[in-house]
Amino acid sequence: MIGDIVETKQCQLKDPMDLFHSGQVVKICAPMVRYSKLAFRTLVRKYSCDLCYTPMIVAADFVRSAKARDSEFTTNKGDHPLIVQFAAKEAQVLCDAACIISPFADGIDLNCGCPQRWATAEGYGACLINKPELVQDMVRHVRNQIDNPRFSVSIKIRIHEDLKRTVDLCQKAEATGVSWITVHGRSVEERHQPVHYDAIKTIKQSMTIPVVANGDMKTLKDAENVHHLTGADGVMVARGLLANPAMFAGYEETPLKCIQDWVDIALEHGTPFTCFHHHLMYMMERITSKQEKKVFNVLSSTSAVLDYLNDHYGV
Repeated sequence: MIGDIVETKQCQLKDPMDLFHSGQVVKICAPMVRYSKLAFRTLVRKYSCDLCYTPMIVAADFVRSAKARDSEFTTNKGDHPLIVQFAAKEAQVLCDAACIISPFADGIDLNCGCPQRWATAEGYGACLINKPELVQDMVRHVRNQIDNPRFSVSIKIRIHEDLKRTVDLCQKAEATGVSWITVHGRSVEERHQPVHYDAIKTIKQSMTIPVVANGDMKTLKDAENVHHLTGADGVMVARGLLANPAMFAGYEETPLKCIQDWVDIALEHGTPFTCFHHHLMYMMERITSKQEKKVFNVLSSTSAVLDYLNDHYGV
């Protein structure tokens, strides 16, 4: 990581807000546990992704442990603009994490949307949507202590059953200096129910800062439709990009070129086998038969995967 970080320091950090001022819908790769790491970010950037997030990092661990920093965060000079997403519940801890990361990333995002029980039990994630003053305090601390005015501070939220509470949260965050807000259009209890795009539209209409829509976009057409439905300034995609990292470039399913690119990038980055293989399982979901999946999904080494891809797809 240190080599990567030194190299990054010499590169030009970017202002993510420039994307939102470009007049185009900003296409964003979501923070995904285990998956939105450097190698995958490198891949989606080749296919028209404008902005990438790291997986969520627990700020307290990141501040406390050099080992956590080394395992949780790697980057390089091509990995920009980059947002580091933190889970935090104390203003100074988030601020300390932001100060450590600020020379190497273009902004931080506070996770106020993770619905997993462990996160909410610890006071992280989605429970923060019920604590607007704490969110304000955390944003304010970071804004006051990071010197770089181009460093973005954003939040990612879920919605309340009573949308007025969400609008209130967003307006309070905006007043404190949040750069933009990403809205996953489901409540904390909802998992696979339809996304409330009308709620995202209402939030967008009540804000002057950019709003990013998140939830259930599988194709570029879906993303364009959500933009039109909500008026959102950006679209953030998770599972859709896992299934098809070339989605933002307009491909309906993962092209073989993208699979080849993933193999090359993953090997170059020394991606652990399980991660390398899982990404391919996602990417090939739509283009393989049930029988092929049975064979491919139980392969247990990089060489076996490479042989299979070469024999069946010429990759």
